[in-house]
Amino acid sequence: MSTENAEQGASPRLAATALAAMGVVFGDIGTSPLYTMKEVFGGHHPLPIDTDTVLGILSLVFWALTITVSLKYVLFIMRADNKGEGGIMALTALALRTANASPRLLWALSALGIFGAALFYGDAVITPAMSVLSAVEGLEVVTPLLKPYVLPVTVGILVVLFAFQRHGTAAVAALFGPLMMFWFATLGALGLWNVIEHPYVLVAINPWYALVFIFDHQGMAFLALGSVVLAITGGEALYADMGHFGRRSIKWAWFACVFPLLYLNYLGQGALLLADPTAISSPFFRLVPHPVLLIPLVVLATLATVIASQAVISGAFSLTSQAMQLGYCPRIQIKFTSLHEKGQIYVPNINWLLLLAVIAVVLGFRSSSNLAAAYGIAVTLTMMIDTILAFVVVHALWNWSWPRAILFLVFFVVVDFAFFSANVIKILDGGWFPLVLGLAVFLLLSTWKLGRRLLSERLQQDSMPLDAFLASIATGGPQRVDGTSVFLTASPDGVPRAMLHNLYHNKVLHQRVVLLHVDTEDVPHIPDDERVRVEALSGGFHRVYVRYGFSDESNLPRALELCAEQGLPFEMMETSFFLGRETVVRLPLTQRSQMARWRQVLFTWMFRNAESVTAYFRIPPNRVVELGSQVEL
Repeated sequence: MSTENAEQGASPRLAATALAAMGVVFGDIGTSPLYTMKEVFGGHHPLPIDTDTVLGILSLVFWALTITVSLKYVLFIMRADNKGEGGIMALTALALRTANASPRLLWALSALGIFGAALFYGDAVITPAMSVLSAVEGLEVVTPLLKPYVLPVTVGILVVLFAFQRHGTAAVAALFGPLMMFWFATLGALGLWNVIEHPYVLVAINPWYALVFIFDHQGMAFLALGSVVLAITGGEALYADMGHFGRRSIKWAWFACVFPLLYLNYLGQGALLLADPTAISSPFFRLVPHPVLLIPLVVLATLATVIASQAVISGAFSLTSQAMQLGYCPRIQIKFTSLHEKGQIYVPNINWLLLLAVIAVVLGFRSSSNLAAAYGIAVTLTMMIDTILAFVVVHALWNWSWPRAILFLVFFVVVDFAFFSANVIKILDGGWFPLVLGLAVFLLLSTWKLGRRLLSERLQQDSMPLDAFLASIATGGPQRVDGTSVFLTASPDGVPRAMLHNLYHNKVLHQRVVLLHVDTEDVPHIPDDERVRVEALSGGFHRVYVRYGFSDESNLPRALELCAEQGLPFEMMETSFFLGRETVVRLPLTQRSQMARWRQVLFTWMFRNAESVTAYFRIPPNRVVELGSQVEL
């Protein structure tokens, strides 16, 4: 009886969570009907509109959604969660836990994960531009007189969207789910209206039509895959947003609502094209049964694309925060926009850089058809990377046998590679943009990771063993003064550089000295009862270990409050934080460095422009003493 009651109680919660997921998880894939069929039959490589072709494309769309989204992401990869969190960073962390892996393999997996994450920024630029522009282009269907206003209106909407980010999404997030639910209901209703006119299109669910189309029109089918992939863009978001809503909610929302309504709209567009081939100019907006409904549909489509854009922008903020915590990105200012939800953050620098890039893309490509060429390649490449990383997880961590794991790899890689190769031919038409942007972000992330590792090694070479230092203090050290001093240290077994400089210049130590070591784990969250560990040393010294997950807020004063439970209370007004502020200088040209010269210049620039340790760890500025030094790298 208790189990039955629990299931009854869980059902409303599951429904509420699934509804909320509508507004975040499915925004990108839910706006794909705006442009997919238009690109297939009227894009850069248009197909002839006849019964065999339309049924073949509709069959390809259905099986692309089934294999890539339903099987690969919803039913399989979403099982590979990192303590509930999903996304390519979480999948990379799981893959890097492989036992007995060689350093070369670990480096390759890490590079794959970083490059996949870098490609996401290209998606974060193209998605708002593509989706909002395709929705506003509905004004041309209302009347051709409005065509000159499409670009200005699009840019205006995007500026408002990005300007609103600093206020956070909490105020409007409650509307996202119901609004997207209404959007999907509209998709299904418009599709059903046209399917009733030509119910024959329902046979497209049969994979035979896709196979016949592929074998009878091999070259044409290959080119068509480059546009069909637009129907599954946003599928990877289901996995990335799993930590916010849970696997069950996303699965139920997808199978019970999103998938059937989404595909019903594609069927409706196919039926419309068979009845009226001239509708290819805008097959989605021409689904409406009466012209008076056009303007409300344009408004609704614009709202849906804004929600889809909001989700990918928030994803870029979250990815940046995770990259910082894992050491792939320099410290950047992060603002928390909610007192209750730690995942709701705002990163000003990323926000305005994204806005400039999105506006440049809109003005440069000028139409959704031109943008479609740039859209698919980053998504398909990311999906291939997900498959490879998932292969490592199922074999090394889930202990799948080689034949079973290879069968998994081959099945999904063949599908991913088919879509990717079809998009490669679009590189010159615009596909170069997300690749160049992704490569640039990859170079930034990898350069920072390499530079921080070399800098840490250089500082460790110059450090003094802590045991020897404590022994020397016991035999008669410097004068001790009242209060507590906290020294951040990358190596808990060595003496912090800032402490040595303080002794050299001030010749004193506080009565209580805390050596604070912060470590970021490859898990999303660390509970408060596991956040800190205090270790008492001799001579009034203490060593404190602070652990964060890659999705946690780095707030040291809050973490130090937890030390009271372990016998080390802190009074912030009697505590001074001593921080080392290193200035990185490049080695002379006569000396060989482990970094290429261009990487040295790039790392030095990033290091100088990184946010201060004080702001990043939320340390009160009036309690901070900074001691500078130069380090050659």
